[in-house]
Amino acid sequence: MSKTYYDPADLRKFGKITEWSEELGNKFFDYYGKVFEEGALSAREKSLIALAVAHTEQCPYCIDAYTKDGLQRGVTKEEMMEAIHVGAAIKSGATLVHGVQMMNKVNKLDG
Repeated sequence: MSKTYYDPADLRKFGKITEWSEELGNKFFDYYGKVFEEGALSAREKSLIALAVAHTEQCPYCIDAYTKDGLQRGVTKEEMMEAIHVGAAIKSGATLVHGVQMMNKVNKLDG
């Protein structure tokens, strides 16, 4: 097995981030837990959103965690892939729309 920069075993160490900053770490985990509670969106929907965002943020730990979480919540592989495509479309659109800023700058400099 080849080594990678990201060690999947490190995901289990996530809770230890409180060791070097207990107050802020605990506040984060309180917030994180609250965000993923059932609300206007179901936990299943939130898991699917988290999976798409995990891909746009390119976080391998999050991808592993929310793939597993989604499967446990009954999300299908087709739904997962479609959510990833939605994330990719938004990410690419956001990149391209910033081309307007470049165009504005070129027009200003050419003006």
